[in-house]
Amino acid sequence: MDRAEVDTRIRSLIEPFNKKGVEIADGTTFANDLEFDSLTVMDFVAEIEDEFDVIISMNQQAEIENYGQLVDAVTKLQDN
Repeated sequence: MDRAEVDTRIRSLIEPFNKKGVEIADGTTFANDLEFDSLTVMDFVAEIEDEFDVIISMNQQAEIENYGQLVDAVTKLQDN
């Protein structure tokens, strides 16, 4: 699955979590722009893991600060 397809699928998953209707771009941050708290992050990560059948480790989650990094990480996990 290429990055564009991963991007499209994650955009549909993020919709219910994007309460403020923030425009999603690669640089959109989860903490500041989307104002995700830790519980929201856990729920969102669980959705992604289910959708793509991948595991995003706590270390990976700690390194992912924005949307683009998330898409890249999931794309890379798909290749494994």
